[in-house]
Amino acid sequence: MRLFSYIWIFLFLLTGCATYRPIQRELLRHPALADHFTGFALYDWESQKMLVQHNADRYFTPASNTKLFSFYAGLTTLKDSIPALRYVVRGDSMIIWGTGDGSFLNPDLPKTAVLPFLQNRPEKLFLSFTNFSGNRLGSGWAWDDYNDYYSPEVTPFPLYGNIVRFSAPNRSSQLLAAPSFFQDSLTPVSRRPTSLNVQRDEFRNQFDRPHALVISGERLFRQDVPFRWSPGLAAQLLADTLNRTVGLADIPFDRSAKTVYGLPADSLYKRMMQVSDNMLAEHLLLLASSTHDTISTTFALEKMIQNQLSDLPDRPIWVDGSGLSRYNLFTPRSLVVLLQKIYRTIPEERLFNILAAGGRSGTIRSGYKPGQPYVFAKSGSMSGVYNLSGYLITKKGKLLLFSMMHNSFPRPVSEMRKWTAAFLTEIHERY
Repeated sequence: MRLFSYIWIFLFLLTGCATYRPIQRELLRHPALADHFTGFALYDWESQKMLVQHNADRYFTPASNTKLFSFYAGLTTLKDSIPALRYVVRGDSMIIWGTGDGSFLNPDLPKTAVLPFLQNRPEKLFLSFTNFSGNRLGSGWAWDDYNDYYSPEVTPFPLYGNIVRFSAPNRSSQLLAAPSFFQDSLTPVSRRPTSLNVQRDEFRNQFDRPHALVISGERLFRQDVPFRWSPGLAAQLLADTLNRTVGLADIPFDRSAKTVYGLPADSLYKRMMQVSDNMLAEHLLLLASSTHDTISTTFALEKMIQNQLSDLPDRPIWVDGSGLSRYNLFTPRSLVVLLQKIYRTIPEERLFNILAAGGRSGTIRSGYKPGQPYVFAKSGSMSGVYNLSGYLITKKGKLLLFSMMHNSFPRPVSEMRKWTAAFLTEIHERY
């Protein structure tokens, strides 16, 4: 009887391996993968077994797959709504400490009750930043990306997404800045005769307008440029928005401080995951750390690695919230374990509504068959890097968890994006 059981188990394993052998063979032999480093892990949720592992224990630069880790940090530390600020009232004054909430006055997110709360307070308002520690830019970020929309600074009290949105309805119209506080910081005439973009001075909030406004068809000119944050600027911006005085105070954080909640957490997660919003990802780590009465990216990372992520098969090298840094290093099999943790934390319907859906929404809305989505995932790309990790539903209804990571390829990212979509579609059709 025991011999029969061993034979049955052996045949089951042999059959299972044979079933997924074409995937392994394609990863080994496909010419599109010959000139770079590829890793892949495929996991069956029902059987709780790893089906395919190809360089799954090797470390890769994850790019924005890092946001899956930040997402999990939010899920395990925050409530249903985002803590927007902390405050105490002392006499005729209100002392406010930031939480790192990236949604406050953010032009890409819904309005919340936080602004009316501040507008209607009778006390004098003071901002304090004594609970924050960290740098304005992440470890390993490219220094010359400071003018690009995807590199807003990391700050304890973000306002307006920490960017200035420049726009013009047509070629002949005035270039407008939002918030309007920065309108006078825009040079009246470009000093760069061939420039087609707004360019900020590296060290101050002085913006050089484009030499010409390029309007493509019906598309209006629009450009987001990060502003240089400072405590003084935060107080000025908030005062200008509230139309009332806001001061600064160097007051230690008071643990008795009350919390004002703002945006529903899922609204922030959805924006971050579907369009890969770096600013929200970086500040999500600050929000996670704020539950411990401090605002620190380093603190949040250390707590997550020591606690919620201590059982990953390979210790992550995790340095920022967005994945802008090339110092981040994760393995495909660790990403699959992370996906298991996320799937156990929230219901499937809620999770799939937050993630980008192949053929329908977010960064993977193209490249997949139209109709009912079968891939729900987070992409990650930069020069020479394309990764995709998430959930795949096969035609037979199997739920598979996967992580595909491509590093160091010399071709356009679009080619690896297209190849990965075709590869996952083949798995969807076959299994």
